[in-house]
Amino acid sequence: MQRTILFVSILFLALCGLYSCKESDSHKETTPTAPIDVIAYYYGDSTGFKNYATEQLTHIIYSFLHLKGNKIAFDKPEDSLAVVKLVQLKEKNVSLKVLLSLGGWGGCETCSQTFSTEQGRKEFAQSVKDLLVKTKTDGIDLDWEYPAIEGFPGHQFTPQDKHNFTLLIQTLRAVLGDTYEISFAAGGYTEYLQKSVEWSAVMPLVNRVNLMSYDLINGNSIVTGHHTPLYSTRQQLESTDHGVHLLDSMGVPLSKIIIGAAFYARVFKDVDSINNGLYRLAKFKTGINFKDFIDSLSDTQGFVYKWDSIAKAPYAYNASKKEFATFDNKQSIALKTQYVIDKKLGGIMFWELTGDRPQKGLLETITRIKNPIPEMTDQK
Repeated sequence: MQRTILFVSILFLALCGLYSCKESDSHKETTPTAPIDVIAYYYGDSTGFKNYATEQLTHIIYSFLHLKGNKIAFDKPEDSLAVVKLVQLKEKNVSLKVLLSLGGWGGCETCSQTFSTEQGRKEFAQSVKDLLVKTKTDGIDLDWEYPAIEGFPGHQFTPQDKHNFTLLIQTLRAVLGDTYEISFAAGGYTEYLQKSVEWSAVMPLVNRVNLMSYDLINGNSIVTGHHTPLYSTRQQLESTDHGVHLLDSMGVPLSKIIIGAAFYARVFKDVDSINNGLYRLAKFKTGINFKDFIDSLSDTQGFVYKWDSIAKAPYAYNASKKEFATFDNKQSIALKTQYVIDKKLGGIMFWELTGDRPQKGLLETITRIKNPIPEMTDQK
């Protein structure tokens, strides 16, 4: 009798444990993943964004404003009108954030000088707050290319820029409070990540870092490669994943890392046919937006598409023209978006919105991976 009772008790506990386990697993399966940010840089006028699915975005970063003296300012009235129209998008997308970006490539000529003094930093921060209030925007994105290392040819850079960037962020947060967002665009390559930013001091004060994991092969490159690969290869260390691992190793929270995607190709000329032009001597020729790939980088134009299974990146070679193209496409964008989800990163951003196709483009691919539609169950 005692053995029977003992057996029943053990069976009851086992069943309870099994039920609890199944209940826990079921809960785990139905718990939604953390939402990711989808951020578009926008470099256009007051109408250029209207054909795009901006309701699929969490942020739009208007690019660019520049320094006038120590203050941030629009270059011309038409630029401020564009921001007015972007802010109006919130009427339909209430969670949308509109940020203003300072700088860009060649757009931060006096940043090193201005941000080297306490007065310069304070005047800049106050001008940012005044402009955010006036435009009803949600924050500032700093695109200083680059503190402490060489960026645009001829622009000043000094070793002190690294700490001055920290002081700038501290001043901005003190002036803006917690009401406004602060982000910055970071070079996606090793030299910047190791030399330009005091990560432990800066990251607690900003909402995110936008890792420019594109242009890793750029207009100054004399050897071809992938300009926006997901993973490193034996021939090319710089990649999205390499940048993420470096930031992680320096204590940057994964949830504050936004990886970059390129809505454009970089095309190189005078490239021989060995390895279909990949990792070969070359001269930069031009950039081509994704929306123009059909006309400019298609097989009818002589380009043969290839896929690097290690880098998870597409490329194309034109044997008759001896041209090589490196870019993102729907396949690589889907893998980058899934990478963000799997690694629990903060999100994905891209340059630039109007480079996309208005319909069935790369933004739609991001949205499809971010918000998958459950498969229909078999009703047989």
